Amino acid sequence: MPMNKIFNMEDIEKKILLILRILHESPEPVGARLISRRMLDHGVTLSERGVRYHLKMMDERGMTRLIGRHDGRAITEQGIDEIAHARVHDKIGFAISRIEILAFRTSLDLDRRQGLTPVNVSFFPKKVFKKALELMKPAFSAGIHVSELVATAEEGARLGEVTVPAGYIGFATVCSIVVNGILLKHGIPMDSRFGGILQVRNGQPLRFIELIQYSGSSLDPSEVFIRGRMTSVRQAAEKGEGKVLANFREIPVPARKLVDELITKLRNAGIGGVLSIGEIGEPICQIPVDMNRFGMILYGGLNPVACAHEMGIDVENRAMSTVMDYQELQNFWELCKNK
Repeated sequence: MPMNKIFNMEDIEKKILLILRILHESPEPVGARLISRRMLDHGVTLSERGVRYHLKMMDERGMTRLIGRHDGRAITEQGIDEIAHARVHDKIGFAISRIEILAFRTSLDLDRRQGLTPVNVSFFPKKVFKKALELMKPAFSAGIHVSELVATAEEGARLGEVTVPAGYIGFATVCSIVVNGILLKHGIPMDSRFGGILQVRNGQPLRFIELIQYSGSSLDPSEVFIRGRMTSVRQAAEKGEGKVLANFREIPVPARKLVDELITKLRNAGIGGVLSIGEIGEPICQIPVDMNRFGMILYGGLNPVACAHEMGIDVENRAMSTVMDYQELQNFWELCKNK
């Protein structure tokens, strides 16, 4: 009996943490019905009645408050603090979970050029956004990105499900998880091993010098590396020598032909990011690969943002954060002209 109680309490705490995250990402109060639907997107099934039960507990603990006559809730400062200090073991593996969820939510039709596409969201202070765009140009010019397709939003507006805070401009870049999503929709499994810092020499990938496994991390590796100023994307773009954000994947051998076809279709839709594909069972960039698989190295979608950050631009990143419809995206160079 005591063991069952412990298990149930842990389960409740995990659901509370997910509800808090959903409320935190919403610009307005959210009711139990919508919370239940969004929890399902994260692979958690909880009925509308169950959500109300959890919300009542959260109200009593001061983490949420009831807004209006209906059951719409808003997160409190105490609730935000709970997210920030959530138990470490609840966060472990959160990165790999986000990859799997966003891959599943990808519905991009490469022929019709429409459907949901995974994106990273970055927040730039309003006063530096034009300068940030200028500083990102070398990365886009050199092709050190997943796609030239981007999106922007003013404060209070949303990019996918992410609301832009006051005083900032939101900037969305296509996330490399789009490759996972497209392959998944065609029945191809992909093992997302790690994100890392890839050393580039003479414009070619050489080796990974830092890596963080997704399965053991609560943070997206790209966010960690950018914050730690561990990249030199601008140098890689201008001189062919530097350190860029990259991700490593493994794919079963029988899928090779279809993978090549899908990568070509992605490129035709303005989405690239595939830096290198290895031979069967052969190491790629000094990373060993299982005998019945081949390795794939993808550029990190936040490389252009890292390029600006290297030059002193303040930015807050939310990698692998949401999905947007492909048709909401625009070409980076067109954006620069209009700004």
